[in-house]
Amino acid sequence: MPKLRISWKEYGRRLEHAKSFMGEKGYDAMLVTSGVNIFYLSHFYHMTTERPAALVVPAEGEMAFVGPLLEGDHLKHQTPLIKDVYTYLDYPGETHPIDLFAKWLTEMGYGKAKIVADNPAGATGAMGYDGPPLSEKMPDASFEKLGRYFWDVRLKKTEEEIALIRESGKWGNLAHMFLQEYTAPGLWDAEVALMASAEATGIMKKTLGPEYAPTKGSRACSAGFRGQVGWKSAMPHCVSIDRAIKDGDVLVTGAGADVGGYGSELERTMIVGEPTAKQAKMFDVMVDAQAASIEALKPGNTCADVDNASRKVFIDAGYGSLMKHHTGHGIGLQGHEPPFLDMGNPEVLEVGMVVSIEPGIYELGYAGFRHSDTAVITEDGYELITYYPRDLESMTIL
Repeated sequence: MPKLRISWKEYGRRLEHAKSFMGEKGYDAMLVTSGVNIFYLSHFYHMTTERPAALVVPAEGEMAFVGPLLEGDHLKHQTPLIKDVYTYLDYPGETHPIDLFAKWLTEMGYGKAKIVADNPAGATGAMGYDGPPLSEKMPDASFEKLGRYFWDVRLKKTEEEIALIRESGKWGNLAHMFLQEYTAPGLWDAEVALMASAEATGIMKKTLGPEYAPTKGSRACSAGFRGQVGWKSAMPHCVSIDRAIKDGDVLVTGAGADVGGYGSELERTMIVGEPTAKQAKMFDVMVDAQAASIEALKPGNTCADVDNASRKVFIDAGYGSLMKHHTGHGIGLQGHEPPFLDMGNPEVLEVGMVVSIEPGIYELGYAGFRHSDTAVITEDGYELITYYPRDLESMTIL
């Protein structure tokens, strides 16, 4: 059976690291308001809304959750790691949640404590939330901003995390296979994506069985175009297109899967119909650029080295003006996270980092060309976690 989630042992290691960090810095507690980082420490995932919610991590003792009742109701079903749960009915409520947070934290013994927080205000501030900073309600306590702690501890993936990302890559591969099979002139990108995602999700859930459940939504895996069809393929962050797929279109795709909260990234450029000479040339240069940046993946090289490798290929081919973004980014619990493969980033690659490799060129009004693969940095260089075909013949839909 493949690995489907992080073990409780690894969650224990994460918690001990956080406690050790607090001990070294002299903090009494850590307040975590980021939903992603709450999940990272506790295996409790929730939808971040306007309702304040936070994980209280003591330097000594058990973790506690403070937040809305509708989250507390299912917290116990997800994790045994949070022992104490304090909830309010809703926001803004007769008593503001931040007033309740201050009351509960004081009752926990932190009224005069040194607290480090990812957001000292006590709430993420999402979806129109408004409220006083927690420090105003707890004047005898001191609050310090956490800084990059979570980015740093999440930067290099453990073997358990890499196993989940590998499994994600496998199912993203399947979803993309269906996407390519269903793609045809006359169909809308949205309907092709729905058919492919539904079929792949059904197979994934049946294959992995009752031990598997998506963490972040109902679809286990998905594939689609995000509107990058025809001339809009030249818009990397496009969201939709107002017509169906037609012969001659360049399509930029994306596929992935949720395994234990972790994901991978697989993107391909497909061409509907026999490629023109211009399409073939731009496609081949893009593939060469991606290959160059992949070969630059090894411990000791910098993020800038990887970005510059693909940039050189594009510039030498005369396409330097068609670049719109850097070569890639880290991936794991989030689709984008450090390290960033950018010519301005001198950060050194280390074993265990997981990144996307996605250099692209985009001619506005014509088409865009981008493949993306997920790679893990190894002692010998790299391992490609995604493995879908990349050549022009395989990516041509006749």
